[in-house]
Amino acid sequence: MKNSIKKFLCGVLSASFIFSVPCLAFTDVESTSWYYSTVRNMSDKGYLKGYEDGSFRPKNTISAAEFTSIVARIKNISPSAATTEHWASGYMASALENGWYDWDELPPTGEKYNEPITRQLAVKILMKALLPEERGDYGIVSSSVNDFSSISGRYYDTTIAAYSAGIVKGDDKGNFNPSSALTRAEACTLIEKALNKTGISPAEIQEPIQPKTYNTNGISANGKLKVIGTQLCNESGEPVVLRGMSTHGLQWFPQYASESYSKALAQKGSNVRRFAMYTAENGYISNPSLKQTLINGVDAALAQDMYAIIDWHILSDNDPMTYKEEAKAFFKEMAEKYKDEPGIIFEICNEPNGNITWSNNVKPYAEEVISVIREAGSDAVILVGSPEWSQRLDEAAKDPLKGENIMYTCHFYAGTHTQFLRDRISSALNSGLPVFISEWGTSSADGNGGTYLEESQRWIDFMNNNGLSWCNWSLCDKNESSAALNPNTDPTDGISENELTESGKFVFSKF
Repeated sequence: MKNSIKKFLCGVLSASFIFSVPCLAFTDVESTSWYYSTVRNMSDKGYLKGYEDGSFRPKNTISAAEFTSIVARIKNISPSAATTEHWASGYMASALENGWYDWDELPPTGEKYNEPITRQLAVKILMKALLPEERGDYGIVSSSVNDFSSISGRYYDTTIAAYSAGIVKGDDKGNFNPSSALTRAEACTLIEKALNKTGISPAEIQEPIQPKTYNTNGISANGKLKVIGTQLCNESGEPVVLRGMSTHGLQWFPQYASESYSKALAQKGSNVRRFAMYTAENGYISNPSLKQTLINGVDAALAQDMYAIIDWHILSDNDPMTYKEEAKAFFKEMAEKYKDEPGIIFEICNEPNGNITWSNNVKPYAEEVISVIREAGSDAVILVGSPEWSQRLDEAAKDPLKGENIMYTCHFYAGTHTQFLRDRISSALNSGLPVFISEWGTSSADGNGGTYLEESQRWIDFMNNNGLSWCNWSLCDKNESSAALNPNTDPTDGISENELTESGKFVFSKF
C-alpha cells in the first residue's frame, strides 16, 4: 500500500471477558439491585460485557489505571511518553499533565496504578476531565453529607461539584465513604451520570485500552498455529499474538533476510518475520532466483524460533489473477517443502489494487491457490488480501472463503489511515472475519511523511485490544520514514538503540 464505544466500559472493567451477555442473563445482577437499571441499560445497548461464566461481578473493585484510562478515552486524550512498562503508563502521564490528579496521588513510577481507586480520587478525575467548570455549594453539601469531615481537603471542590450536579448521592446512610474503593457497579453509575451531564454519547468512545493477555512466545512454545473464531491460536487453542517486521523487497534489500537480522530481532522480542518477495518490479517473475533468497531467510527465522510469513508480494501487478499459475506452482512447492514445519504462514496476495473486485478477482484466485496448498499436505495458516491495498475487508466479509485456518489481511499507514479503517476492521471482526495486520507503517502510505507516532499508538492500542497480530514495514535502511534502521547497522552484535530510526525505536518497543 505504499500508495495508498461502544464497548467502552466493561472491556476495561472485565479484563477476562469473552462475550457479550445481556443484563438479564448476568447471574449476579438482581432486578432489586440499586445498579440494575444502569447495568441493564448499558448492557442492552451493547456497552457492557461480562465474564465467560455469565457473571458481571458488580462488587469487584476497579483500579486507578482502569478508571483513569476510561476517562482518558472518553476525552480522546492521546497517551504521553510512558514512564513505566505498565500498560496504562502513557495515559496516566497524560491525565497527570492535564491536571486530573496530582503526582503524589498516583506517582508516575506506577506502583499505585493497580491499586483500587478511592471514591474521592475517582470523582476528582471524572470532574476535572469531563466537568471542569462545574461548581457547587459548600454549605449545602457539607451539611448533607454525614461523613464530609472525612473527605481530604484537596477533594472538596470536585466532590461538592459532583454532589451538586447529581453525579454522586452517597450511600443509604448519607455517607460518601471517600477513602473506600470504587466498585465496578459504582464506576458504571458514575460514568453514566457524568456522560449524561456532558452530553457525550458512549457510542463516540473508542475501544478500551487495556490489552488482554496473549501468548507472544515463539514456535517452541506455541507449535502449529490455527484460527479459532477470529483469533489466531496456538496448537493448544490459546490466543496468540505475533509481532515483528516485514522485509522490504528482497530484490532490493536481500541482506535484511539474513540469519543475523533474525537473531537480532528475536533478541528484541519479535516472534515473527515476513519476507516480501515481490512478483513484479524485477521480482520473482523475472528474477526467479529470489526464491532461494526467501527460503534462506525463512529457514534462518525458523532457526531463531520465529514464525515466518512467505509473502507473494503483488503490488504494481495489481490483479492476483495475472500470475495465478505461477503462484500455484510456487505455493505448491513451498507447501510441500514446509508441510511439516509448524512455523510457516502463507500470504498469497499482498495488496490487490486497481480495477479489480473481491468476488471476480481475489476470491477465485485465493480459492485455487488455497486448494493447491491444502492438496500439498499443508494445513498452515493462510493470509488473504483484499481490494484497495488489502483494506476492503467489508467485501470479503460479505462473501468469505470456505475452509479452515484462513485469515484476511489489512494494511495501514498511520499518516494516511485512521479511525475509519479501525472501524472497518471492527466491523469485520464482529461479522466473524479473522484479521491479520501483515503490513503497517508509522509513515504515510507512500512510506514517507511523519513519523506519526500518536496515531501509531492509537493503532497499537487497537491491535492490542483486539488481539491482532502484525508486521511492521520495514526492516531496512532505505531513505524513507517507515524504515526501521539507520545506515550501516551491524546486526551481528544485535541492534542497538542508536541504530534505530524514530520509527524503529517506536516499533521495536512494542514487541
